[in-house]
Amino acid sequence: MEEMNITATVRTGEGVKGALSKIRAEKKVPAVIYGGHKDPVSITVSLKDLEKIVKAGKNTVVEINLPEGKEQALVKEIQYHVVTDLPIHADFQRVSLKDKMDVVVPVKLVGQSPDEKAYGAMVEHILRELEVRALVSKIPHEIEVDMTPMTINTGIVAGDIKLPEGVELLTDPQAPVVHLTILKEEETPAPAAAPAEPESSSTKGKKDEDGNLTKNAAPADKK
Repeated sequence: MEEMNITATVRTGEGVKGALSKIRAEKKVPAVIYGGHKDPVSITVSLKDLEKIVKAGKNTVVEINLPEGKEQALVKEIQYHVVTDLPIHADFQRVSLKDKMDVVVPVKLVGQSPDEKAYGAMVEHILRELEVRALVSKIPHEIEVDMTPMTINTGIVAGDIKLPEGVELLTDPQAPVVHLTILKEEETPAPAAAPAEPESSSTKGKKDEDGNLTKNAAPADKK
């Protein structure tokens, strides 16, 4: 588990027009810390610190230094500007290193099956995240799946993956994670249709009021 340490300031002036714009203009990001049976606290963190947290990876424990003391938290959500793609708000959830949490962890494929090169096999990465339960101090950033022993038409389900010690799988063990297959050969094109015969007077179409071509109804069978 990786832990980061940042310093934040308590945010005041909520509801004041232009307050959030001023914060962002100073290359800072408004945020909130919540959970842990305590009241939420509105804070401001530097854009640089938030970028470091994102780069460190999912489920990084962050120790936030505030004037009133320290808070340990995980980043639960970051909102980004639709045009600039810069962070505009962050949510931190309080955690205790002694508590277990249910979290979602990314799945990373490592290595390459020999069949990919030998037969042109294709990798189908079906499930890209696993839900697990673990102590906060044991939560992994990602879970690796070794592709080297895989062969064509074989697959790995969630229950096949070896998890780090102390990490419990919550995802359905039978949920498919990755599959190795080979593309089917393209089907032979169907032969071209024979040229259509000229329409007879009995089958020649007419145009409706909008100028669309319509076919005459077939004559009824004689008894």
